[in-house]
This record gives sequence, C-alpha cells and structure tokens, in this order.
Amino acid sequence: MHSKPDASAGASDRPFNNLLRRLNAADFALLAPYLSLVEAAAGDLLYNPGDDVGTVHFPCGPSLASYLVPNEDGRDVETILVGREGAVGGIVSQGFLPAYTRITVKFGGPFVRLPITRLDMAKLASPSIRNIFARYADCMLAQMFQSTACNAVHSIEQRAAKWIISAMERTDGDGVVPLTHEQLATLLGVGRSYTSRVIQSFKAEGVLDTRRGAVVIRNPDGLRQRACPCNDAVREHFETVLRGVYPSEDNPSN
Repeated sequence: MHSKPDASAGASDRPFNNLLRRLNAADFALLAPYLSLVEAAAGDLLYNPGDDVGTVHFPCGPSLASYLVPNEDGRDVETILVGREGAVGGIVSQGFLPAYTRITVKFGGPFVRLPITRLDMAKLASPSIRNIFARYADCMLAQMFQSTACNAVHSIEQRAAKWIISAMERTDGDGVVPLTHEQLATLLGVGRSYTSRVIQSFKAEGVLDTRRGAVVIRNPDGLRQRACPCNDAVREHFETVLRGVYPSEDNPSN
C-alpha cells in the first residue's frame, strides 16, 4: 500500500514519525513530494551488510527497525531498536554509503521511505534540516554507546527488562508488545532457553504475562525496577538534543 503525505498538512497530519513531525512546515514541504508510505512485515529485510544505502526508512506508529551485527558463529546480535523517534539508512553521509549492519523490520507496520538523494538535496537547501538530522545522528550514536556499555556491565535480566520497556514505549500504549522469545533472545545475544527462564521469572513476579507471539505488561513499574537505567539515559540525551522526539508509553501520541 502506497500513499503520498500531504505537503501542506500540519505536524499532526503528517506520517506518525516524530522526526518528520519535528520539521517545520517549509522543511517538511521539501521532503513531502518524495515520501512514500508502505506497510512492512516483521522480518522484512531493509539492508544487508555491503548494500548501497539508497533509501531512508522512517518507522511510523508502533513499527520498529532493528540493527543486527553478524558474528563469526553465524548469529546476529541486535544493537539498537529504532522506532517512530527516528529513521534508518543514510542519515548523515552523502554519496555511496555501504551498509555496515543488517537492518530488518522488528515490528511490522507503516514505514515512510525517502530517496537519500532527495534528503541530500533538502539538506543543501535548508540548514535547519541539516541540523535536525545531524542531531538525530548524535542521538543514535548515543544509543549505540549506551548499548555497548549495557552489554558489558548489566545482567541478562536487567537487559531483558530494558529491551521490553524499550519496545513497550513504541507500542500503541495497550501494554501488549509483539515480542517473541526468539526475538528477545536475539536482542540479548543468548539462547532461547535462557530467555524463557528470564521470562518465567518475570511472570512469577507478576510483572508480565505471555500470549502467542507477544508479551503482556502487567506491572510496568515493577518491570522498570528490574531494568537497568540505560533507557532513561538515552531518553535524557534525546530530550536534551531533540526534545519531544523520543517516545514514551505514557504519551503514545508523541
């Protein structure tokens, strides 16, 4: 399904992507004619390592994209999740840009696509567009730094709670996260059996439950208490650099 966003629309009428909604009307008008809205399914491949990155993908609403780094043992390890707060593919660089990681759709749903050539032209025409995308690139780099530190110092239980909360913040606010045991295992870089034990301990504490293909959050505050502070650190950096862009489950409309 394809449609074109309205270049004359206000921020609330734009695609449900906070980075696009952060643009002023004149800047959005530079991009709007070249935006296409598509429905992506979970598991869809956006880029493989080495691919020429020619399109920027903006997750909308509860959609999520995931960066995966392939390892020598054949496993992919996920580094960060990107939802409606941002975009993936060619945010800063110009010209030929080979993808370093595998980028896939984690949670299916609407994505807005934009040719990188059009983004580059808009940056040349508008210093404020250059500024916003440069600040977003800084926020994405902060996420990667925080993820590296998190993997080094925090327990699997803390990281599991962190990833579930991170996904929950990007859902529609109903407490149901379409996250399977296999997907969580990939996020954590551990086997499915270990992930299942962690989930069972959370269920025993009453913080969550499971249904087929999803996690149901029963006690968000209890889950936060089990999580490391990495999500909060990333959110604080976003608020400093790009206020109002990072999503929150307490305000699903942002």
